[in-house]
Amino acid sequence: MANSDELKGKVNETKGKLTDDESTELKGKVQQGFGKAKDKAKETADDVAGKINKKIDKEKED
Repeated sequence: MANSDELKGKVNETKGKLTDDESTELKGKVQQGFGKAKDKAKETADDVAGKINKKIDKEKED
């Protein structure tokens, strides 16, 4: 699922392509990359939190 940064980036990239504005196109590509990085960081944080919760739950059972 694309986040708002990725969507804004895609809009800016397309706008830059349509208007032949390389700066806007590049800005859009950077925004998309930032959005993807944010998604990956959130996914990693969620994965780590899940593993920690499983470990805590397991220790409670013992």
